[in-house]
Amino acid sequence: MTPDMIVYEKKNNAIRLAVLEKGQMIEFDMFDENTPTEGNVYLGRITHRLETAGGHTAFKVNIGDTAEAFLNAYEPDLKEVNMSEGQSVVVQVLQEKHAEKGAKVVRNIQIVGTTVVYRPFKNGVEISSKITDQQKAKEYRTAMWNHVEGQEGWALRTAAVDFDLSTVLEEMVKLRSIYENIRLKARSANAPALLYMRENPLFEYMRRHKDTLKKVVINNHNLKEDIESFMDVEVEYHAKPFEDFGIEDQLVEALNKTISLKCGGKIQVEQTKALVAFDVDSGSIKEGDNIDLLNNEAAIEIARQIRLKNLSGKMIIDFAGSKEYRFMKPLIDLLGTKLADDPCRARILGLSKAGNIEIVRQRRRPSLIDLFTEECPTCFGTGRVEK
Repeated sequence: MTPDMIVYEKKNNAIRLAVLEKGQMIEFDMFDENTPTEGNVYLGRITHRLETAGGHTAFKVNIGDTAEAFLNAYEPDLKEVNMSEGQSVVVQVLQEKHAEKGAKVVRNIQIVGTTVVYRPFKNGVEISSKITDQQKAKEYRTAMWNHVEGQEGWALRTAAVDFDLSTVLEEMVKLRSIYENIRLKARSANAPALLYMRENPLFEYMRRHKDTLKKVVINNHNLKEDIESFMDVEVEYHAKPFEDFGIEDQLVEALNKTISLKCGGKIQVEQTKALVAFDVDSGSIKEGDNIDLLNNEAAIEIARQIRLKNLSGKMIIDFAGSKEYRFMKPLIDLLGTKLADDPCRARILGLSKAGNIEIVRQRRRPSLIDLFTEECPTCFGTGRVEK
């Protein structure tokens, strides 16, 4: 995918973002500044102690949301905690609430910047494996080590090599200051309380698509200067950008469960609590026509739909035609290519014994259907009614 435009719209506390490629929406996200978002840090209050599978301990934490957050007692790099009801704890949202489940939170806080990530509970300096300029990475790592204070950890992000070393070192100071401010707030705040709000998600999306991004459309004049200082892109103002660029109509279409293909076939998408199922239907394609063409087009569209609908967890794809591995292998490779740059790390597990391709994808944000709809109280999500 080569996204060339981001459309940003903010109304009151609600932010909507659409990533476009030649006018077609390929990603969408929506944020409410009043609800716990991934990356936010809170002073929470323990409400319940839980015993989980395997004899492990966990806690329910009130962070000011409608649903209580879930916290494991044990986390890598940290000692297991033994807390009781009423105690306060500083936590960061790792995974936002999903359906009836509350957010998943951790004590192992990370403050993410443009070039580096501050990890106050780790030690050392790590380098992104995606950095190809090894000499520059080594130079930056050495300089970062010289600026480490006490026991703290840092990670050099892939984007860091596009900036001067001085910018990286300046951001180290900035992120360390943010964490110290979190600690100070926690001492005087009453739980539940927001201690730190992540940066405007627009900049994370710009950072993610920096190699192909050409234009950012906004409905807030105050953002123009910040955007231009962050990245060299065209900034355009529209009072109603989602309406002007046809995104409202594209959102309605994106919520459909049936996707029509140019070749005449169809893809049916079913989201359940356990998994997401894709069924490729030959539709109007008659017997003897090119099933390979249908499946190839379907594979490309499924990869697009996964990101557009922000589908996650376990996924199963039932392609048309033969289920033999020799026919499925090209489709597995095609899906792998199309999902290679997915920020949520979609991983293709291969072919099941039933001949279906299996995928797992990291759940970080709510899916499109979760953002815009809720379970029907009459049919409880079955989509069926009594005769």
